[in-house]
Amino acid sequence: MENQDFTTTILVDQSPKEAFDAINNVRGWWSENIEGGTEKLNDVFTYRVKDLHQCTMKLTDVVPNKKVVWRVLDNYFNFTKDQSEWIGTKVSFEIAEKDGHTQIRFTHIGLVPAHECYKICENAWTGYIQNSLRDLITTGTGQPNPKE
Repeated sequence: MENQDFTTTILVDQSPKEAFDAINNVRGWWSENIEGGTEKLNDVFTYRVKDLHQCTMKLTDVVPNKKVVWRVLDNYFNFTKDQSEWIGTKVSFEIAEKDGHTQIRFTHIGLVPAHECYKICENAWTGYIQNSLRDLITTGTGQPNPKE
């Protein structure tokens, strides 16, 4: 069976280091409502958006200019019955040089179409990665959720 984990990829002209630094600037592309560290191995941070979504992530793999992986320690959605869908999943950013560009392959390992939240999460992740993270890397300014 084909891998069904959600994935999306972007190509930018900036260096792998610039991409890596932008990915770790989670407040610059995902949300200004992040509490905790987002850059070093074993850092733990919490993401919050109103009463809709809250999750706690731990950085489990940090390879400068190549890879960042977050493990979801805890999660809450106000729009799903099953609150465990994200718990234990991993969010992976793989950075590689490709044809003179930098490729960022984002995969939410464990976020699969069978999940109740899949369509909403697929849409949200696509927007954050394809638009906000790309803009942060290429222009220095993303469109994170504003501070509440």
